[in-house]
Amino acid sequence: MAKVAVASEALTQNFEVTISISGNDLVLRGPKTAGSLEALEADLEKAFPRLDLVRDEKRQLLRCLPIYFTALRDYFMAQVKEGQYANLILDFNPAPPLDFEPNMTLPAREYQQAALDAWSARGARGVVVLPTGAGKTFVAAMAIARMKLATLVIVPTIDLLHQWQTALASYYGLKDKNQIGVFGGGKQELKPLTIITYDSAIIHSRHLNNFALLVFDEAHHLPAESYRTAAEGAFAPYRLGLSATPERADNLHTLLDQLIGPEVYRRLPAELTRQKFLAPYREEKIMVELSGEERLEYDKAMETYRKYISRARFARGGYSRFMGANQLYQDMIYRSGTDPLARAALLAHQKARNLSLNASAKLEEVGRLLELHRDDKVIIFSEFNVLVDEVSRRFFVPSITYKTRADERKAILDRFRAGQYSKLVSGRVLNEGVDVPDANVAIVISGNATSREYIQRLGRVLRPKAKNARQNAILYELISDDTGEVGTAKRRKQGMNKKSD
Repeated sequence: MAKVAVASEALTQNFEVTISISGNDLVLRGPKTAGSLEALEADLEKAFPRLDLVRDEKRQLLRCLPIYFTALRDYFMAQVKEGQYANLILDFNPAPPLDFEPNMTLPAREYQQAALDAWSARGARGVVVLPTGAGKTFVAAMAIARMKLATLVIVPTIDLLHQWQTALASYYGLKDKNQIGVFGGGKQELKPLTIITYDSAIIHSRHLNNFALLVFDEAHHLPAESYRTAAEGAFAPYRLGLSATPERADNLHTLLDQLIGPEVYRRLPAELTRQKFLAPYREEKIMVELSGEERLEYDKAMETYRKYISRARFARGGYSRFMGANQLYQDMIYRSGTDPLARAALLAHQKARNLSLNASAKLEEVGRLLELHRDDKVIIFSEFNVLVDEVSRRFFVPSITYKTRADERKAILDRFRAGQYSKLVSGRVLNEGVDVPDANVAIVISGNATSREYIQRLGRVLRPKAKNARQNAILYELISDDTGEVGTAKRRKQGMNKKSD
C-alpha cells in the first residue's frame, strides 16, 4: 500500500482519495461526506475530459477502465505538491514482483539493445517493430529481466504459448520451464510470469490485474474490438508491443498508442540484412501468362466488373464520380445484396481474381523452381487451400492448412526442421503464430495486398544461415501478367519502404 499527499481545487477542504481494483474496474473513493463524490467527479472530468467515469451512488464511488490507472495515479501524485488533496491511497500493489531472478544467458544484438533502451526511455511503454526472425521474443525477455515485475505475455495462438514458454525458459537458463505459467489450450496456470492467449485474456479478464508488465506479441491484433479488453481491462503501468507489421488496412493501428504506447523503435529487413543480422536475400518477380482460355474468361469477367463501376461513377446524381476505387468497391459489396447488377459485378471480380491468382502457368513455374532448388529447403505459399492441395498432390510435397491436425502439423514441421522433408506447401496458416523451421527459398504463388503478409513470408527465410550455407535466401513472387495481380503485388511491398526511426 502506498500513501501520497494530494487534494482537489473543487473543495474548500482537502480529503483523501483511494484507488483500488474491484472486479474488472478501477475504483476511486473519497470520504463519505456530502458533496465529496460530486467534487471528485467534477475535478476528474475537468482534468480528463475523455475519461468515461461511472458514478455508483449506492457505494459512493467512481468506476472507470483500469487502463487509466497510470494517468490517474500520476495526476493525483502531481497534485500533492500543490496541496490539492490530503492523501492518495493505493489499496493494491501496482508493482508485484517476479518470483525468480530473470538473468539473461545470451548477449543481445546491437539493435535488440537499442530497442530495449528506446522502450525504457519512453517510460517502459511502446511498440517495437522488428522483422520476423530478428528476435522479438528476445527483446521481450530483456524487458522482463530489466523490470523484474510480474509479467503477462499475450499471444494470438496456442502454438505460441508453448514456444514462448520454451524460449523464455532458455533465455533465463531455467531448469524447469514450468516456472513460467501457461494459460490457454486447456491449461490455466497463473504464475508471476505467465503466457496467455488473446482469447483467454478477454474471457478471464479478472486475471489481468495480477501483472505490472504486459507484453503483446503480434500486437497488430490488439486494436480489434474483440481484443481491446486485453489492454483496457488491465492497470499495468508498463506495456510492450511486438510486431513485424503493426499497420492495419482499417487504420486501427492508430489505437496502439493509447493501448500500449507509441512506436519506439523500428528496423526493416533490408537494414538488418545489410548489418548481417539477417540472411542476405533477393526478391525475384516471375511474370506468367494466362492460358488462352483463362485470358478469355478473365477479360470477360473484368468487362462485367468495369461496366458496373463505370455506370456507378455517374449514378445517383453523380456523387459517385468523386468516390475512390476502394469506396466504389465497398459500395458494390453493400449493394450486391439487393442489386442484381452489383452482385453480378462482384462475382465477376471474384472470378477474375481467382483466375489470376490460380493461373495454370504458376504450377508449371513451381515445378521449374522446385527442380532448380532441389537441394534447398523451400516453403511454398498460396492464398487458396485448393491450390495448396494441388501442389501437394502434383509434386508430392507435404502440406499444412487450417484443416491439418495439430499433431500432424507438428510432425511435418519437426521433419522439415530435421531435414527429412526439404519442401513444404502451406496457405495462410504459416504466416504468423507458428515456429516455422529455417528455409532459404520461399515461393509465393499468390497472396493478398497487405504488406504484413509479404513481410511475414519473407521473414520465413531471413534467419541467419550457417557460414557454409550454399546460397542466400530467395523469395520468388509468381504474378499473372496484365491482370489486377500486378497492382496487388505492388501494394504488398508498400509497408517495406517505411523508414525506420
